[in-house]
Amino acid sequence: MNFTNDELKTSMRNAVSKVSTRFMLALVVLGLTFTSCSNEDTVTEEEQDVEISEVRLSSDIDTAANVIGDIIIGAYEEEESNTLDRTAQQSGLPDCVTITIVAQQGFREVTIDFGNEGCIVHGHLLKGQIVFSYTRDTEAQEVLITYNLIDFFFDAKNILGSKTLLKQLSNNNGNPQFTHTLDLTVIWPNGAQASREGLKVKEWIEGFGSGVWSDNVFEITGNWTTTFVNGNMHTYEVLTPLRREVICFYFVSGSVDVQRTNFGGTFDYGNGDCDNQATFTTNNGNVIDVTLN
Repeated sequence: MNFTNDELKTSMRNAVSKVSTRFMLALVVLGLTFTSCSNEDTVTEEEQDVEISEVRLSSDIDTAANVIGDIIIGAYEEEESNTLDRTAQQSGLPDCVTITIVAQQGFREVTIDFGNEGCIVHGHLLKGQIVFSYTRDTEAQEVLITYNLIDFFFDAKNILGSKTLLKQLSNNNGNPQFTHTLDLTVIWPNGAQASREGLKVKEWIEGFGSGVWSDNVFEITGNWTTTFVNGNMHTYEVLTPLRREVICFYFVSGSVDVQRTNFGGTFDYGNGDCDNQATFTTNNGNVIDVTLN
């Protein structure tokens, strides 16, 4: 049977909607399973809606943090390539992004400006500025990158943050490595708000020095927490390194231990395919198929 493009898109949207609906219903059942039967501990439908909403919001923060890190690393590597007069590492940023550099002896400040109207970068609409500076410790073979987000918006979400990336020129595996200290606050258009703190270690396992940003691959380890304004906290710890291929919007493999307000388990991103499919295995062994946003 032949389909037109419009028919195919409609079919795909319907399929995604059905899968997402099944997942959300499964989360409701899962949350209720972990609820005490006593009157005092009974979780209302409204509280379950809050829990499910927080799952979705936390995923939004993951995406934003990954893209911000990729942009800073790409811009830094491109500037370093130019400074050292070697083949330039491409940052992967489109022409609508303006990069301004202030250079002093032993110090660089780089402003990445996405404009007030915004610019599409890696599939997301970004507005405002990322400003970072860096200094080198030649003896330790390390570079400290300090960044600030100024009037920064990621797909209409206001993101506040000012933290560091520490680059080791060569780790124990002989690869460049970035240790990212996380301290972000995200405010959604509807007023929802959450903060993210923790540590992510990004080992650059493929593509370093090729001069092409699109072939870069990172493995990510670490642990972090997400705290919502109502006091609910979600904790994460990487169990199997998360594989981040910059040409893919999602992690292609790896697993994370997740403990949330009313339930917990393990998120698994699969075995290497670039897709929006994952699984969540609850603490009592139930496996739920997950379609990522």
